[in-house]
Amino acid sequence: MGKILLLEDDANLNETVTEFLEEEGHEVISVYDGHEAQEKLYESKYDLLLLDVNTPGMNGFDLLKEARTQKVLAPAIFITSLDSVDDLEKGYASGCDDYIRKPFVLKELKIRVETLLKRGFFHEEKETIAISQSISYDIENNELIIDDKVVSLGHKESKLLKLFMKNDGTVIAHERIYEHLWDYDEDPSDTALRTYIKNLRKIIGKEKIVSIKKQGYKFISEI
Repeated sequence: MGKILLLEDDANLNETVTEFLEEEGHEVISVYDGHEAQEKLYESKYDLLLLDVNTPGMNGFDLLKEARTQKVLAPAIFITSLDSVDDLEKGYASGCDDYIRKPFVLKELKIRVETLLKRGFFHEEKETIAISQSISYDIENNELIIDDKVVSLGHKESKLLKLFMKNDGTVIAHERIYEHLWDYDEDPSDTALRTYIKNLRKIIGKEKIVSIKKQGYKFISEI
């Protein structure tokens, strides 16, 4: 599913949210104050930031605003009891993608988290991502472009390519790919995955997707 950084100073709520998200298949790194969250933020890459606003050390607004200046692109959800329009405006100005107000039910949190995780790219200033000198990906239109021509991809191949591009140079475990490609009501297939990998290699080049024995796959761009 996703690797999530959770900042929440309420110990009971922190524990409850952490356990819930882990049961849903996510990896959760939980912290209790803003400075600790700031340290964790630059130790690893995260798929989602779940940030309380009023926290010791550094508040969630300032933490995210600073993170965006450092090119942290992961989507962010603020957990807050604040409900004024000014607070809402301040939160979005700092770079958040969504809000969830306390108290909330865990099912609502699940929906908001999974909705953001299913999107393609986050807070990317560029309009396209270069894969090689002749291949690029149009973020806005979700199109692969080779030699200035749009190349069609199947639904699963498109999702797989976007996952690879978001994790360029990183080994992605088979299990994570299964969770990303297949919905909850679908059965993952290693045979189907190999087919999608084969199809992508034919289009963008075999050398771009490296198979790491017993671990997963690594995407390597030339840029």
